[in-house]
Amino acid sequence: MSETRQRILDDIKLAMKAKDKPKLATLRQMSAAMKQIEIDERVELDETRVISVLDKMLKQRRESISQYQTANRDDLVAVEQTEMDLIQQYMPAALSDEEIAGIIDSAVASTGAASVKDMGKVMGIVKPAVQGKADMSAVSQLIKQRLNS
Repeated sequence: MSETRQRILDDIKLAMKAKDKPKLATLRQMSAAMKQIEIDERVELDETRVISVLDKMLKQRRESISQYQTANRDDLVAVEQTEMDLIQQYMPAALSDEEIAGIIDSAVASTGAASVKDMGKVMGIVKPAVQGKADMSAVSQLIKQRLNS
């Protein structure tokens, strides 16, 4: 079992003992998402895959927050933000802008990418290196800018 997955399971027990229902609910959602993949695919998730699942959950929260802000539902924004903050605690440290730029530059150089048509090649190299450590939509925009220049 991955280290992050074990931390989540341990924290579920602590949240149960502390009777922290909001935290417990979010931790159980995280665990359930991982368990569902394990059951569906009949595999045990490694650390990379666990981070991928959590990253997807963060993306869902960001999208929900955006929609709730548009609808002026501050109460729901607060709930989603709290869940997002908790999930973020289990993610690896974020990369700096310089580190992301360096990864993109080396991917562009190694693929020989010359235009936006080569975006898929570059993204194939960049995504595994930054998954869970950076917002993929922002990284995608940076790659587009780099290939357009």
